[in-house]
Amino acid sequence: MTPPPASPSSHHASASGVFKLGGDLPVHRLGFGAMRITGPGVWGEPKDPASVRRLLRQVVDQGINFIDTADSYGPEISERLIAEALHPYPSGLVIATKGGLTRSGPGQWAPVGRPEYLRQCVELSLRRLKLDRIDLYQLHRIDPQVPVAESLGALQELQQAGKIRHIGLSEVSVKEIEQAKQTVAVVSVQNLYNLGNRQSEAVLEYCTQHALGFIPWFPLAAGEMARPGGTLDQVAQRHGATVAQLALAWLLQKSPVMLPIPGTASAEHLRENLGAVAVKLTPGEWAALAGPGAKG
Repeated sequence: MTPPPASPSSHHASASGVFKLGGDLPVHRLGFGAMRITGPGVWGEPKDPASVRRLLRQVVDQGINFIDTADSYGPEISERLIAEALHPYPSGLVIATKGGLTRSGPGQWAPVGRPEYLRQCVELSLRRLKLDRIDLYQLHRIDPQVPVAESLGALQELQQAGKIRHIGLSEVSVKEIEQAKQTVAVVSVQNLYNLGNRQSEAVLEYCTQHALGFIPWFPLAAGEMARPGGTLDQVAQRHGATVAQLALAWLLQKSPVMLPIPGTASAEHLRENLGAVAVKLTPGEWAALAGPGAKG
C-alpha cells in the first residue's frame, strides 16, 4: 500500500536551510514565486484577490521569508497585492522584484533595458511595494539593443542612492554574468532550471563556486521523469511524497546556493510545496535521478 503524501501541515520553511544573499541578507532557501497570483497569462487581476491576499499571509506564517515578484507580473498587480497583504512587512522578509520586461498583452513579453526606463521601473516598484529600498532588484532580461553596462549602470546609481540593496540577473549565461560583474556586484541569478531541464547546469556550477544565489524558475517541471511509474514517481512513492515535493527536494539537495521559488495561487499547493523540506534523498535515489533529464 502506497503511503499518503508527506503531510506538510507542520512544515516550516526554515527547515529548508538558510542562504545569505550577498553574504549579508539571510533567507530561508525555499521561497515563493508571485507570478501566478495574477490573472491568466500573468495578465490582469486574479479571480479572487481576497484569497490571494490570504495566501500571501499564509506564505509568511509558514516561515517563507523570500518572495520573488516582478513589475511585469500583471503587470504591476503582483507587487500591489503583496503590499496590500503584507505591509507593514514583518522583520526579515525579503521581497525581490525585477524590471526590464514590458507587457503588451497576455503571454507577451519584450525586453527594454534603456537606463531611463529601468530607473522609472525601480521608482514605481518602490512605490507599489511601499518600500524605501528593494533588497534584491533583478534585471529581468538583458536587452540586446542596449549595452548591458548601460542597463546595469542605471541600477548601480540607484544602489548607490540607497534604493537598491543587491542586484541580480535573470536568464543569463556564465559569460553574461562575468560581463555584468564588470559593472556591478552580482549576488544572484534566476534561470530556468528543474529536474527535466538542466540547460543552465554550467550557470548553476558557476553560482555554486562563487556563492551566488541561484533562483530556478519553473522549478516543479520534471518532463518525462514525472510520468506515472517513472523513476521520479517510484522514488516519490517510497517517501510517501508527491512528485512535486520530490522535484523541490532534489533542487534543495543539488546545491547549497539553490533558492527554489515555487509559485501557486492555492493554499493546498503551498502546503504541499512546504512538505518538500521533509524529504531527504538517499545516495541511491540521488544517483537514479541525477542522470536523466540533463541537457548539455
